[in-house]
Parts: sequence; structure tokens; C-alpha cells
Amino acid sequence: MNDSVQSLLALCAVIVLGLSLGKVSYRGISLGTSGVVFVALAAGHYGLRIPQGVGSVGIVLFVFCLGLSAGPSFLRMFFRQGKMLGLLAVTIIVSAGSTAWGAAKLMGLSADLAAGLFAGALTSTPALAAASERLPANSDVAVGFGIAYPFGVVGVILFVQLVPRLLPKLQQQAGTRQAELSDEEPITRELVCVKNPGIVGKRLRDVAIISHANCQISRLLVEGQLQPVPSAFRLELGQHLLVVGAKRKLHDVIEVLGNPSDYNNYVLDVERQRRRIVVTSKEMTGNSLKELHLLSRFGVTVTRITRQDIEFVPSPQERINFGDALTVVGEPEGLEKFVQYAGHRERTFDETDVISLAAGLMLGVILGQVELAFNGQSFSLGMAGGPLLVGLAMGHFGRIGPLVGRMPRAARFLLTEIGLALFLAQAGSQAGEGLVSVIQDHGLLLCIAAILIVAVPLLIGLIVARFVMRLGTLESLGGICGAMTSTPGLGAIMSSVDSSTPATSYATVYPLALILVTIVAPLLISQLS
Repeated sequence: MNDSVQSLLALCAVIVLGLSLGKVSYRGISLGTSGVVFVALAAGHYGLRIPQGVGSVGIVLFVFCLGLSAGPSFLRMFFRQGKMLGLLAVTIIVSAGSTAWGAAKLMGLSADLAAGLFAGALTSTPALAAASERLPANSDVAVGFGIAYPFGVVGVILFVQLVPRLLPKLQQQAGTRQAELSDEEPITRELVCVKNPGIVGKRLRDVAIISHANCQISRLLVEGQLQPVPSAFRLELGQHLLVVGAKRKLHDVIEVLGNPSDYNNYVLDVERQRRRIVVTSKEMTGNSLKELHLLSRFGVTVTRITRQDIEFVPSPQERINFGDALTVVGEPEGLEKFVQYAGHRERTFDETDVISLAAGLMLGVILGQVELAFNGQSFSLGMAGGPLLVGLAMGHFGRIGPLVGRMPRAARFLLTEIGLALFLAQAGSQAGEGLVSVIQDHGLLLCIAAILIVAVPLLIGLIVARFVMRLGTLESLGGICGAMTSTPGLGAIMSSVDSSTPATSYATVYPLALILVTIVAPLLISQLS
């Protein structure tokens, strides 16, 4: 059996055993995909070799799919919480650098070991590269990195798993906060009776509160049946209207229209009067619902849009993206005309454009290799930062030229899990090769220092995020993983929750964190030299 076959079998064995370990649960705590790193550490220690390059492929796949997931909500999160998450990144990285400096002074560690411990605790190869450029070729910076790296990986994984369970009250408070901030809150509908004389004779587009609250009036009660709203519809007293929107926003709309209706014996013809339509027409994409005039042209109302697994009620200003799945209400004849106009193709919603995937990965890798200058230091986004930014852009815009930024959830989840498993297998096996010998040569002091450099920033970050900035748990943990540049930590969160909020927070913080670690590592060396 040749070496390439042996290394391939070792990779498969590490992933199988690691994922099996990740399924083991103790008091509700499990490692998920991150279990691969523990098996990989043992494999590396016993000399098993993983094929070269699989880690790079894995990290590119993982972060690119991460960007696609976070893209649709990234800008909303950035403008809403960007400053606070940026401050969180500064707090965590400065506290990590300060802890490394303090540990070096107290334990008598050299500058190169301290810088290596700092980079390893943050699992940051850019920080390691920045430190190595300031040190001679025979320095011990890689030794410090090798010792701290496993603690950085494992520490963040355990932290994000334990925090919600050790602090149940914090988790409950976070749930309330998350409901207030989430763009993914459940959509509901309610029948309302028009009682306000001030809106009589107006068209629906003339009632500002409906669009401001991102609600839609989809049907009108006629002789006990809910019928689609006609194109020439005007409001009249006593009408019963079906309002669709986010639950917390319906109250304001109902208050303006009238009162909740007590009529509940109505018939709703869902089969013939509602369709789910996937947009592929160039005539629709890029235009807002207000510009399309769908009610007057086709007699249809778009009540919901599903985009990248996020379902929401659109406002008139919402622009349609290629591949959006629209829930449309109207008469059968109007629906059929609209289907032809929208270029509906159901398969589009469930297929992956492999050309767009490969091109996006290629552009991400190229962007990651571009050298940027900042404050006299040069750095690059690397194999993680470049694909992440390209994925964010494609996920946000949905389509960039011929590239489609939409991928079915199942395909995206599969690629994310495969990418993370490959990355952890490579990283763990490399760190495991010399871990024991390094510990034997340099003693447990380095391990204690590594634990401190990991633990102190995590605790400070949690306190600042939760009790100073009042961020929700998922936002806090995603932001902390981004500031610690911990992809495995984020993987542990994403494998246990069904929300894109942690990925969005991570993506908001990560680029800034990448810049900061490349500045702090050389600064730490200069302060200790």
C-alpha cells in the first residue's frame, strides 16, 4: 500500500472516528463536527499523515459557504451592531495581547514564545506569520504556536458549548433579545375588520403603516370566502381583510385599520389562489415590488419572500433577486400570467450552480492572496478571509453577473460540514505531531500561559458582550468566535443551532480581528524584546 493511499485512509478514519466522537453527548453537551480535531491530534501524535492541502480546501469550502449563509443578513447586522461588535473584537484581542505580555513577564518567557502563544491561542496563522517576520529563522515562535493552538481550538469549542448551559438565565434573556432583533421571526396572519373612517377610499399603497411595518394585505372576505385582493381595490368600512406580517408588527397595522375580526367561519382556497414561484426572469430581478406594479398588472400580491432560507414579508421597496421564492396570492388566471412573466423554474430553488461555486471559490482564494499594507505592516486575508468576503458578497447580492449566489440549504450544509471536517483533520494532525515533545522540553508553564491567553479574553469578551453591550447569546458567541478567529468554535455553534445569527456576527467581526492580530503580534514582540 503506497503512501498516498495510506494518508487517504487515515483522513477517512480520522473523520469517521471524529464525527462519531462528536455525536457522544454528556449532559446535553457534545462536540459535533469539532470532535474531528481530538481524533486528529491523537493521529498526528502517532505519526499518521493526512494528505497535504486538504486543510486548505476544507477552510475555503467552510468559510465560503459561511459567507453565503450570512450574506443576506450581514449588512443589516453590520449597520445595526457593527460598531459594538467591532469594539468587542478590539476588547478581546487587546486583552489576549495583554495576557500574553503579563504571562511572559511573570513566567520569564521569551518574546518569541509569547508571540507564538498569542498566535496559537487565537488559532491565527496570520498572526504567526506577522510575528515570524520580526524574528530570526531559529526562533521558538512556532513552538509557542504549536502548544497554544490545541488549547485555542478546544478552549473556544468548550466555551461556546458550556456558556449557554452554565448560565441558563443568560440564555433565557438572550432569547428575548434575539426575538427583538431577529429578521427571521415567525410570520403570522390575522383577519381584521376596517373601522377607521380616515382610510376610507384609499388604496393599500396609500396607507403608509402597511409598508413601514413590512406587512401585506393578501385577501378580502367576500360572502364567507377569502378572495385575492382585486387590482382596483379601495378600502371601505366593514371590510374584512387578511393581514400577513411579523407578529410583533401586526399590532400597529391592525390599530390603523380597525379591530381584529371576530369572524372565523371563512373558507381559504389555498390550492387554486396561492402559488410558490421561483424568479428567474431578468425583467423582474433588480426591480422593487413598487416598480413592478404586480397588483395592477396581474392582480397578484406577493405575501412572502424566501431568500437563502430566510422567509420575510416584503415592503414595496424590496428588490427581487434571482432565485427568490415568492409566495403569491391571486386568481388562477392572473397567477398563470405571472408565472410566465417571472420565468418560474422550480428546479432553480433546489439546484446548485457548480460553475458559480467553483468561480466563487477561485475568486476568494485569489482575493486572499492579495497583500495589503496597513500602518507599515503588510498582511493578506488568507485562505479564510478572501473566500469569506466573496461568499458574503455573493450571498448578499444573490447574483453577480453570471455568478449565482444562492445554494440550497442541504447542499450548503453538506459542503460546510465536509469543509470543516477536512480543516480540523489537517490542523489537528499537524499540531499533534510535536505536541508531546514540545511540552516535555518546555514544561507545563507554557500550557498554563496558553490556557490563560485563551480563557481571559473569552471571559472578558462574554462580560462585555452580555452585560455592557447587551447583545444576545448567539450574537455574543458568534462575535467572540470571530474575534478569537476561531472557525472550529463557530462550527460548534452552527452545529447546535438553526440560525444564521452566529455566522453573521462572526463574519462582521472576523475581518477586523484579522487586521488587529497582525498588528498586536509584532507589537507584543517589540514590548518584550
